[in-house]
Amino acid sequence: MNEPGGPVAAVGAGPRAGGSGRLLVVDAQVQLGSELAIPRAFLEYQAANVYHRLTSYGHRTRPSRTLEHILALHQDDEADKLVAEMDEADVDQAFLVVPDFSEVARCRLSRPELAAWHDRVARRHPGRFHVFWGVDPRAGQDGVDLFERCVTEYGFAGLKLYPLCGYSPSDPRLDPYFEICAHHGLPVLTHTGPGWGPLDFSYGSPLLVDRAARDFPQVDFILGHGGVTHVDEATYLCAHRPNVHLDISQFHSVLAADGWQAHLNRLFRTGICHKILFGTCWPSYRLSESLSGLVGAFAPGSPAVAGLREAERRLLMGGNSLRLTGRRKPAGSTSEEPHRTPPRPDDGATTHRSGQT
Repeated sequence: MNEPGGPVAAVGAGPRAGGSGRLLVVDAQVQLGSELAIPRAFLEYQAANVYHRLTSYGHRTRPSRTLEHILALHQDDEADKLVAEMDEADVDQAFLVVPDFSEVARCRLSRPELAAWHDRVARRHPGRFHVFWGVDPRAGQDGVDLFERCVTEYGFAGLKLYPLCGYSPSDPRLDPYFEICAHHGLPVLTHTGPGWGPLDFSYGSPLLVDRAARDFPQVDFILGHGGVTHVDEATYLCAHRPNVHLDISQFHSVLAADGWQAHLNRLFRTGICHKILFGTCWPSYRLSESLSGLVGAFAPGSPAVAGLREAERRLLMGGNSLRLTGRRKPAGSTSEEPHRTPPRPDDGATTHRSGQT
């Protein structure tokens, strides 16, 4: 059996932990490019989108050929290619997120098998990954028990939510998970905005996180893609909830007439640079981008970070991510029970859209 806290103990101890004064880069959202972690139906939908785009611009190709390309890029079962790309791009560490698609798609591995596999990947590449384990409130007590095991035995670094699967990120059934996060000092990364086409995008509103953030002030919540879609809502929450943050993953696909660099530069000038995490959502864009190219676009003086102080750029590129993951409490430490703000009588434990308890 693995010793508790193995991967976490190794993070920052490897050869790429960063020397004194060197900018340390943390990608706050990557996934394992593997059919073990991503349902084939998800990849087939992505291939259909790529095919539609290519043919719309006059490129001649076949749907089967497009799918072959997508599948070929998702055979990195042990993250060897991902780590090689991180090395080339000078990315020191990354949040390796594991969305739970179990309730909406056919998956190759069961939840416990997938957790054990990501533990294996983290140990194969010590010091490189902070694993964020994905949960679904419909998993019941088995899901809560598995998350506890992921934290105490595997040393996973946080919780991942993918609400588009059909639940609010403030669903009361998630409270036991948030209590575990509060007890261990772990952040929660929740998807916002659109995603896999067949799912319900209405669950992607950042404001749906507000109840959970209010009731669990000791837990840090990160709005995945919050700097790209629903930006007004995301920055509103970040500005007024001390425990809410956002990442900029998928930034190069932002819908802005003057381009993603200008869009991000405006975001960085809103005064919340201490709340923003650099991220890419790699390897979703291997067909069209390189990780080193995306990271290089944030070099000093580049349009995206023009006018920012170096201290602010350092926070964006890694400092904020390390601060959030660095709040983890050592195994066996004694601490007070996690504080949870009791709901006011008129709040209730409302669910998305229906408003019923």
